[in-house]
Amino acid sequence: MDSDTQTIELPEEPPARQYLLDAQDLHVELSGHHILKRINLKIPRGETLALIGESGCGKTVLMKTLIGLVRPTRGIVRFDGQDIAAMKPAEAVNFRKKIGFVFQNAALFDSMTVGQNVAFPLRQHNVVDADQVEPLVLRALGEVGLPDDIVRRRPAQLSGGMRKRVGIARALILQPDLVLYDEPTTGLDPIVSDVINELMLGVRRKYPVTSIIVTHDMNTARKVADRVIMLYPRRRLKDHESQVLFDGPPTSLENFEDRRVRQFVRGEAGERLMEMRQQSEELDEQLEHDRFENEDDDESPLDQ
Repeated sequence: MDSDTQTIELPEEPPARQYLLDAQDLHVELSGHHILKRINLKIPRGETLALIGESGCGKTVLMKTLIGLVRPTRGIVRFDGQDIAAMKPAEAVNFRKKIGFVFQNAALFDSMTVGQNVAFPLRQHNVVDADQVEPLVLRALGEVGLPDDIVRRRPAQLSGGMRKRVGIARALILQPDLVLYDEPTTGLDPIVSDVINELMLGVRRKYPVTSIIVTHDMNTARKVADRVIMLYPRRRLKDHESQVLFDGPPTSLENFEDRRVRQFVRGEAGERLMEMRQQSEELDEQLEHDRFENEDDDESPLDQ
């Protein structure tokens, strides 16, 4: 062997079945317009992936293509090793049971009660006996922090944050393998947004679920995601571990091929995130200071 030749050992590729979703060379064209082009993406089981990017870059179209709601012009998507476009009707029905979808505006049926909304997937797929529906609905609502008596209320009687929680409960009712969140914090104030972020974190801690989050909220991407993919119109630009992308030094972004990634993450949206983080740290310090002061002021019964 030539002494100048170097042998490079590549990391071993995980077995295909370890990837819940595997998209290869995806192209999507709608009404004559190229929406996605040459998309290749593998999502391991248990990963939480955030899709970020400018409005109109194709984030939601990509998410819908990954679960078969949009048929690609070219390319293939495999779910658990199976080509979703080649599924037989019975296989497609079983596939849909494994997907939970949290829509941007909750998308609850106004004509139904909260309980009926959450129970809808159970009844649609006829997976449990009638007497099991109510206990499962109450359990799902409890897991998102909602009381039992909310089942009789209508969506119009709920706040935006409560509607979002109901949407999450409905998405989880079948204990899916994959949960999709489309702009889960859009239109919510910062406090409620943080509650929703904590709920998503709770879901991943409690269930062996894979998640995809389409979001403009950098705080959500930083706090909830393991990996972040930045999309630019019609193509995938770059993916990175969330911790490196948001918390790493500026030099950690130097290999990004397109400066728009840096501008998007560390630009106006990134500056707002850094400001929020600083405010949060200052608040934590103040609360800690106040706690120690209160401890000094309170006389212990043992000191009397």
